[in-house]
Amino acid sequence: MSDLSALGWDETLASAYRNYDRPDAAPARVLRADRGVCTVLDASGVSRASLAGTVLLGAARDPAQLPCAGDWVVLRRWPDRRTTVEGVLPRRAALIRRTSDKDSVGQVLAANMDTVAVVEPMHPAPDDARLERLLALAWESGARPVIVLSKSDTARDPQAVARQLGELAPGVRVLPVSVHAGTGLDALRPYVAPGRTLALLGRSGAGKSSLVNALAGAEVMGVQEIRRADGKGRHTTAYRSLVLIPGGGAVLDTPGIRGVGLLDTAEGLDRAFADVAALAGRCRFGDCGHDGEPGCAVAAALADGTLPARRLDSWRKLHREVAVESSRRAARLAQAAGSSRRRPRR
Repeated sequence: MSDLSALGWDETLASAYRNYDRPDAAPARVLRADRGVCTVLDASGVSRASLAGTVLLGAARDPAQLPCAGDWVVLRRWPDRRTTVEGVLPRRAALIRRTSDKDSVGQVLAANMDTVAVVEPMHPAPDDARLERLLALAWESGARPVIVLSKSDTARDPQAVARQLGELAPGVRVLPVSVHAGTGLDALRPYVAPGRTLALLGRSGAGKSSLVNALAGAEVMGVQEIRRADGKGRHTTAYRSLVLIPGGGAVLDTPGIRGVGLLDTAEGLDRAFADVAALAGRCRFGDCGHDGEPGCAVAAALADGTLPARRLDSWRKLHREVAVESSRRAARLAQAAGSSRRRPRR
């Protein structure tokens, strides 16, 4: 594949690459990253590349700097036929979740996507709280989110479900899709047009791999059966991968996510809860806690039924989580900076 523009290569990336340009270097896009080795695609084809020391050093300071599926990187080809990743070009979008450890470290799930599809199956019934959490993550990424309601053939009235969930997602398009029935796929194809990348985000068993296969027109991702009772399944995809769409752009498939920790996603939360944020902006006092203060627009919306109590509770819960994790991250960075200043001279 000699034309990288079909994968999103543009003048902004070319400008960033000029700092690295040399006869033995080339730009490439990461298809998969696994234990210090990347599968990459450049103008000459697909190859494997190890990480250079400068990349590993940067990742030691911040694991989010490690190359990830979807990244644009700088390759260097050595006389002994080795190929190394010498740098990661600036990301225009990145899905970053908090890891499960206590240090509040970010983990990049996918990079440089134009759209994030939050995939939620219609069987069993969609989970409102999970959708809100994933939408906050999607908005924070810098890409545009959509909701894909997979397995829509299992619902009696898919459009009614889509309208209901649309109330939870102001400004987000909701697309019922059934790979089994072959319906709704045409609405997804513009998101994988040449030069565009679509990332899929959702729990295990949501149908992400089936969507990738349907868009690619071939079985490129393994699909496992799910349990009929609860609709859950094992992780079909154990790694993040960029899949090329014939005649189009690409799809970023991510492993099924059981839990998503939020980190520094205050802006994403405000966009995912745009209805609540708009109400809060109309309160009489700028520091209103929405707990009995006079002139509280949020309380008024609760009273007249405009704002469901569950929606407000979810907004508050996620904001508390982000505040706690942001504080932990700041403390960790301050401690690391202090340790660096106290390091004795040699």
